Amino acid sequence: MAILQESIEVEVPISTAYNQWTQFESFPQFMKGVESVEQIDETSLHFRTSVAGIKREFDAQVLEQSPDQCIAWVSKDKPRHAGKVTFEKLGRDLCRVSVALEWEPEGLVERTGAAAHVDEQQVSADLLRFKEFIESRGIETGAWRSAVDNGEVDAPDAH
Repeated sequence: MAILQESIEVEVPISTAYNQWTQFESFPQFMKGVESVEQIDETSLHFRTSVAGIKREFDAQVLEQSPDQCIAWVSKDKPRHAGKVTFEKLGRDLCRVSVALEWEPEGLVERTGAAAHVDEQQVSADLLRFKEFIESRGIETGAWRSAVDNGEVDAPDAH
C-alpha cells in the first residue's frame, strides 16, 4: 500500500477552496490524469483516469464531508485507494489544503512509479494546478455545503 501526503497554501478564503473541491466534475481542469468525473448522486462518483498510459474507470464514495474542514473518500472497486483532503484556515484569505492518499499500485509500471515517488510528484503538481486554478479565478465554480457522515448525507434539520 502506497501512502502519501502533500499540502499547499492557497491565497483564497477557506470556504472558496473547500467549495471548489466539492465540484468533483471540475477535477480534470487541475488534476492531470483525471479525464472525467461524473457525480452519480450526492456521495457517489465515477472516475475515468489515464496515468502513464494506463486507462482506468472506477467508482468512489464520499465517506465524510464537513464544510470547510474535510472531504474523505474510498474507491468501491479497483484500483483500491482512499483519501482525505483537509482545509486549515491560516488567515482571512489564506488556507492550507492537505491531501492524504492510500493506494494499491497494480502492475510493474505502477509499483515502479510509486517506488520512484512519481505519485507524490503527481499529487504535488495537481495541488499546484489547483492553487493556480482557484487563485486565478478568485471564486469557486460552485459549492455543495451539506455534511456527509459514514457515506450518508446529514439532513440539515436533523440537528
